[in-house]
Amino acid sequence: MMLRKTWLALWLLVLAACSRQGPDLGEASIAELHDQLQRGELTSEAMVDWYLARIETIDRAGPALHAIVEINPDAQRIAQALDEEWRQSGPRGPLHGIPVILKANIDTADQMSTSAGSLALAGHVPTEDAFIVKRLRDAGAVILGKANLSEWANFRSNRSSSGWSSAGGQTLNPYDTARSPCGSSSGSAVAVAANLTVVAIGTETDGSVVCPAGINGIVGIKPTLGLVSRSGIIPIAHSQDTAGPMARSVRDAAILLTAMTGIDADDPATAGAEIHQDYSANLTADGLVGTRIGVIRSYYGAGSHPGVEAVYEAAIETLRAQGAEIVDDINIETGDVLWDAEYEVLLYEFKADLNAYLESTDAPLQSLAELIEYNETHSDAVMPFFGQEIFLEAEARGPLTDPAYLDALETSKTMAQAAIDETLAEHDLDALIAPTNGPAWMIDHVNGDSFGIGSSSLAAISGYPNVTVPAGFVSGLPIGLSFMSTAWNEKQLIEIAYAFEQASGVRRAPDF
Repeated sequence: MMLRKTWLALWLLVLAACSRQGPDLGEASIAELHDQLQRGELTSEAMVDWYLARIETIDRAGPALHAIVEINPDAQRIAQALDEEWRQSGPRGPLHGIPVILKANIDTADQMSTSAGSLALAGHVPTEDAFIVKRLRDAGAVILGKANLSEWANFRSNRSSSGWSSAGGQTLNPYDTARSPCGSSSGSAVAVAANLTVVAIGTETDGSVVCPAGINGIVGIKPTLGLVSRSGIIPIAHSQDTAGPMARSVRDAAILLTAMTGIDADDPATAGAEIHQDYSANLTADGLVGTRIGVIRSYYGAGSHPGVEAVYEAAIETLRAQGAEIVDDINIETGDVLWDAEYEVLLYEFKADLNAYLESTDAPLQSLAELIEYNETHSDAVMPFFGQEIFLEAEARGPLTDPAYLDALETSKTMAQAAIDETLAEHDLDALIAPTNGPAWMIDHVNGDSFGIGSSSLAAISGYPNVTVPAGFVSGLPIGLSFMSTAWNEKQLIEIAYAFEQASGVRRAPDF
């Protein structure tokens, strides 16, 4: 009884503290926050204070979600300067004064470190912002802090636990803290879902934006490779890596995507990018009318969970009711050849790309080989639950001129791109859909993750866009619906996803 009284007293103090920060900002959209800023009812500084108080309450005290690994000590000062700028000359754009959380593998040249979740890079402070961070700062966003992630973006061990890192501990799912938040952009997704920030940035190689977005009941956009610069982001593989926005609504994700895009001289993949001026423009509730949507029935784990199938069928009916023509029973068979080729590519590129990043940023360790040695020396702290067998496999690979790598790259790209493009062309489709995820599994530091349902790989390997939107719940656990298409088709996918979101309206905040 005494313990319950103590917690009650703590919560009353926290609620009182939050009330002093102004109105409850939970679930507020970018547009709603800007309306309050415009009317003088809110300031960016007050906004930052509100989110910092909530992080202290929800993330670091009960239920201690461990989504945020570091707070930007300059956040309040930046917010104050942006408030003054607004008063003097008006807002720069829709992100002016808006707090953003970054995944901890994205470089910032400030007082925060870029660690990829590893103690091996604790205190690593790059001398230059990542390109996307420069874009966000130019847009007037407030970088609020860094989010926890699956250490090394889930590319250290085959038995890793999504959301666990030696630098940040285990991120918890806000819908059920005993269950996985998925990964590797775990903290980014949880921070958005639990209203610890307005929006966040994640990164994906295969599923690391869309899976945690789906499992945490939010929107995630995995862009076409090259739409968003990769420079200044700790890599896995340059042929698949991309950053992507995470938000509680499609419109907010589209606003964030617009700010992130741009041609970067340091990333040649952006040179040919087909960039729209505003991905949040022309979003209407009737955006599904006249579209043709293909229903993938051959996704990973198809038919394995009746609850997911029920959510999927309900989503299909929503699409149909909103004017989409449904082309059902799309089966895309690629076999193990595609997945084996992808893994080989990732091993080769991880070694080459990580070594190049470490050398270029003057990191405390300069190579994958040195990281492996560090992990062995500090195994009690860095490897208490799982090892580094993927690191060892990658270190054993040769240069990117090896025929084995070149053959695997050609195989994986050709198969994945053809699977999407030929299916779209054969059925005259605008988009393909599949469930993003199954119900979140229990966190298990002995056996690691238990992925059962997913659909990220075709879009990830091909380098094509993927947008996930909340579609429903199974036993109180969120299920997402993924919309996929061909290269540079983000604008139409976002319009389709927005119309589905408006019709379904299933987003529900976690109940603490």
